[in-house]
Amino acid sequence: MNKNDPSDTENTLRFGLIAGVTAYTLWGVFPIYLKALSDVSALEILAHRVFWSVPFGALILTFRKQWSEVLAALLNRRVLLMLALSAVAISLNWLIYVWAVINDRVLEASLGYYINPLMYVAAGVFIMGEKLRRAQIISVALASIGVLVLTFGAGVFPAVSLALAVLFTAYGYIRKTTHVGAMPGLFLEVLLLSPIALLYVLWLMSAGKAMFLSGGGGMDLLLILAGPVTVIPLVCFALAARRLKLSTLGFLQYIGPTFQFALGLYYGERFTVFHAICFGLIWIALGVFSIDAWRENQKARAMRAAAAANRSA
Repeated sequence: MNKNDPSDTENTLRFGLIAGVTAYTLWGVFPIYLKALSDVSALEILAHRVFWSVPFGALILTFRKQWSEVLAALLNRRVLLMLALSAVAISLNWLIYVWAVINDRVLEASLGYYINPLMYVAAGVFIMGEKLRRAQIISVALASIGVLVLTFGAGVFPAVSLALAVLFTAYGYIRKTTHVGAMPGLFLEVLLLSPIALLYVLWLMSAGKAMFLSGGGGMDLLLILAGPVTVIPLVCFALAARRLKLSTLGFLQYIGPTFQFALGLYYGERFTVFHAICFGLIWIALGVFSIDAWRENQKARAMRAAAAANRSA
C-alpha cells in the first residue's frame, strides 16, 4: 500500500471512522443489553463480564498476533503493577455503571460520560500541573454550575456521574502512562481479575444464589456474551485510534453518552427542569471545549507546517 496515495489515505480514514462510530455506538446502546439482565445482580454481571472476556480476548489476541505484547508486559513488573491498578479502576467503573443501569439511573450514568472530557482537564491541572486556557476555564465552570444546579435544585447529588467520570479518568491516565497496547492491556486486566470473578461465581452457585445455570439457557447465553460485548467495542476503538486524529476521536466520544441519554428518557427516568439546565450547561461546556480543542489542533498543525517549511528552506 502506498501511504502517499490519496485513495489509500481516504480508505484508512473511512475505516477508522466506521470503527470509531461502531465502538461508541456499541457503548451507547450497552444499557439495552444490561436491561435484559436486570434480574441479575450487578456483582454477578461484573464477574461474568470479567471472566468471559478472558477466552474471547485470547481469540482476538491470536487473530491479531499480539501474544508477544502480552508476554512483554508480563515480564515487566512496573507494567503489571500499573495494569493491576487500572484493573481496579475499570472494574469499579463497570460495577457502578452496571448498578446504575439496572437501577434505572441511565441518565445519571450518561451525565458521567459527558463530564469525563472535562474531568481529564481537571486532572491535568491537579496531577500534571497544567495551566488552563480561558475556554477550558469557562467549560469547567459551566459544568460545575450544572452539577450544583442539579444538586441543590433537584436535590440529587450526581454521585454516580462523578464516580464514573473520576474512575474512568483515573483509568485513562494510568493506561496512558503504561506502555502496552489496548487489547493486550485489557486482556491482562481481566486476567488479573478473573480468579476473583471465578471464585465469586462459584460461591454464588454453591449458595444457590447464582443466575448462571439456573436462570434458563437464554440468561446463560446473555451472561456469556458479556465477554464479546466488553471486548468488541474496545477492539473497534483501538482500530479507530490508530487511524483517526485525536480531535476526531474527541468528537466521536459524545456518541456514547448521547445514546445513553436518549435511552434514559425512553425508559421513563425522572427528568426535571433542573436536569435540563444541568445537561444544557454541560452540553454548552462541551461545545466550548471542543471548539477550543479544534482551534488548538489547527494552530499546532500550522506551527508544524511552518517549522517543516523552514527546515526545507
